[in-house]
Amino acid sequence: MVTTRGQEAAGKATVSPNKTGPKKGQAKKKEEPETNAKRDIEEVADHIEGAEGEPEVKKAKVEDKGNKENEDAKPETKGHPAEHSYQAGKGIHNLMPRSRPMIVYSTGTIERGHIYFFYRPRVQLEEVHSMDDVQRFHILLVPRPPEFSVGSDQKDAQPDEEGEMKLISSGSDVIPAPESINEKKKPFRLLAIGKKQLPDPEASGGGRKGVFWALVSTVGEDLQKLQDGLGEKEYETKTRGTRHQGPARLAARGAYAIVNNEAKTPSQRETHLGYHLSHPIPENFGDVQEALGIHPASSFILQVKNPLAPNTGSARVGLPSNRRAEFPAYIMKQVFGQGGARGREDFGLKFASVERKEMLDHEGAELLLIAARSGEEGLDKSLQGEGRGQALKDTEETEGHKSIETVLKELAMDSQKIPAEPLEGNWE
Repeated sequence: MVTTRGQEAAGKATVSPNKTGPKKGQAKKKEEPETNAKRDIEEVADHIEGAEGEPEVKKAKVEDKGNKENEDAKPETKGHPAEHSYQAGKGIHNLMPRSRPMIVYSTGTIERGHIYFFYRPRVQLEEVHSMDDVQRFHILLVPRPPEFSVGSDQKDAQPDEEGEMKLISSGSDVIPAPESINEKKKPFRLLAIGKKQLPDPEASGGGRKGVFWALVSTVGEDLQKLQDGLGEKEYETKTRGTRHQGPARLAARGAYAIVNNEAKTPSQRETHLGYHLSHPIPENFGDVQEALGIHPASSFILQVKNPLAPNTGSARVGLPSNRRAEFPAYIMKQVFGQGGARGREDFGLKFASVERKEMLDHEGAELLLIAARSGEEGLDKSLQGEGRGQALKDTEETEGHKSIETVLKELAMDSQKIPAEPLEGNWE
């Protein structure tokens, strides 16, 4: 794939909160104490802790009424979403007018960045020796612009006759720009994984064994508050007195990309999230990563649950209605099909692909992770080929030389507060 720097120019990824202020007649809340950051990350994860419900896998695949006119009314675009002027720069939330135009499903890479995996020990445990001692499992996504958009050198770049057009190497749209060090403000999303491990593409049996729930628990840009939320904490209980919980541990780090496939009809749309690790390096890959379902390279299909759809499965797993994401009306109507435009119910589809990346920028968004493929070859297939899997591999193998201290500095985290010894493969 050969593209031009002008075509691929992408702006800085942003994360917009889903709530902008107090409702009419409601007093503005005072700033919450720092301990709230810690409590919120834990409380919101409680709703999917040990999620053993049975998601309706067959229905999770996006359905439509088969209305041909409906399908024709939703044109698809190829290439990176930054080709559209309203997506470049600060992002769709801030630049699109209030009267939202029809959503255009973008194929190809819609986001890339760095991915971090954390686990937290159970209350009153100072050390973790196995999954039995793990209480929470989190994935941190830090979106980044593509590397070529921030002035990095391109070996294959050559000027055209006018000296303006630059050639971009194949697969480079998934390579994130390098992370800055000790920068206190960066957009991020923290996900809580329901079964405390990732779905395993290599597991036998398939079906529901490869379908896990996840939740967008925190969206923000203050890395200090993120560290506070993941750090150790103490709290008082009426029956047991003072309780202590140790800090989250960093178990893996790498690069990720979110890619939409090319689909002839809306019902065939799929969003894949694939990653390739830089840390731990292969010789340090150990029991920690294996137990958490982290592979050196892997991918899964990503779907977003309609907040109006009822909780499914015998356990009725999911957030209560007052804690679910509040998507804008244009997403509810044009993506989920609220009002009968898509699906068989008035609320529309139960699940939808990530047609717009801002669907992930709302706290309380419930996600479905479906095991897809592992390994470098599988990663490339999930990312729709074009050399994307190889590009991530080459980049992360280069970044594997970074020290653990440097990795923590990418998140402006203190190694004394957030342990990272598990990056060497051992429980901590």
